[in-house]
Amino acid sequence: MKKENDDLYMDIETPADFNFAECLVHLGRSSQENLYQLNDGVLTKLLKLNGKLVLFHVIPVTGALRIEFPLGCPSVVERKMAAGYVEDWFDLKTDLREFYAMAEMDPVLSKVVQQYYGLRIMGVPDLFEALVWAVMGQQINLTFAYTLKRRFVENFGESLIYEGERYWTFPTAEAIAVLTVADLRALQLTGRKAEYILGIASAMTKGDLNKEQLLQEPDIERSLLKIRGIGAWSANYVMMKCLNSQSAFPLADVGLHNALKAQLKKERKPTVEEIIELAKNWEGWQAYATFYLWRSLL
Repeated sequence: MKKENDDLYMDIETPADFNFAECLVHLGRSSQENLYQLNDGVLTKLLKLNGKLVLFHVIPVTGALRIEFPLGCPSVVERKMAAGYVEDWFDLKTDLREFYAMAEMDPVLSKVVQQYYGLRIMGVPDLFEALVWAVMGQQINLTFAYTLKRRFVENFGESLIYEGERYWTFPTAEAIAVLTVADLRALQLTGRKAEYILGIASAMTKGDLNKEQLLQEPDIERSLLKIRGIGAWSANYVMMKCLNSQSAFPLADVGLHNALKAQLKKERKPTVEEIIELAKNWEGWQAYATFYLWRSLL
């Protein structure tokens, strides 16, 4: 349930097992992040909603997240869109009781779920952003991936200044579809990745690819794999972070392998076959198992 104030804020109820501070640890993992800002436990983000730039703060209050609009009260439609975005961003609608019951009995997960209890998968609600981020992150380290994303956002996104700070939106598919490979190569993207991103932007602009359509597909992974540039890791990453698939499992993820190596106290990373065996107990919750293991590396 959402409680609205006609002035400048609205509250979104949070589950009892929600820990905002834990979620902020993930959000604060890179100093290069430019799609939101964290300041003394307050999260500030700019979105383009209903054709307008809307800036908002996300602040924890008792039993809820409060969304404040410091630049004036948006329309009812825009407030609801902002609330929906935050619900997806923090995965507030997923009931984790079954996951915790499983994980607390699991030899690999029991310690990490106790340590990071209340953490939610921090999503990427916008499909274009999720797909572009998945492509950018292929076969490079996280630091350089963030560098590429920062350049991409600051060259092609929209922005506004509030209290001396500039806030950015992620570029739209329409803004990217009109670019050339050379435009994206100038950011130090490879030619192949530039082609993939332009292809995704074109498909979304034409209406051939959208989130609502994907969510209705009987086999979402298969549909994602048809997109040029999207392989198994990227497909599962997008399913996990954008499409709320709790069974998404990026098996080839290096971070997952490193986390399992540390949790198992092994001298080598587990093989894919060993991971599949370890994960038999995680059926239906592979995405959350992966996200909690990623958290253990921060």
